[in-house]
Amino acid sequence: MGLTNAEEQLMKYLWKLDKAFFKDLISQFPEPKPAVTTVNTLLKRMIDKGFVNYKLFGNSREYYPLVKKNDYFARHIKSIIKDFYSDSSSQFASFFTKETNLTAVELKELRKIIDDEIKTKKP
Repeated sequence: MGLTNAEEQLMKYLWKLDKAFFKDLISQFPEPKPAVTTVNTLLKRMIDKGFVNYKLFGNSREYYPLVKKNDYFARHIKSIIKDFYSDSSSQFASFFTKETNLTAVELKELRKIIDDEIKTKKP
């Protein structure tokens, strides 16, 4: 189960802060800030989904992510590849390199990353 757009935005703030009390999370939102009840509801849903947990300090909760940003992003990309590119990473790579307006320098950097990754794989 994934995150909604609103939950994902809140999760980005939590990843940025690493751990945070409620007031710290609220302070990350631009004006106009969402209602306190809205953020509480988002946090509860994220806890129920297994993305966030908290430690109690008296009456205050310090929230922290249970899922690393890279793990979440990797799962999201794998889902996109499966759902939109017939589970073909090469089709996704073709789309990515052609449709994202990468510069020649960026493409060369990408080639180096791929070449380095090939070296770590056994034939």
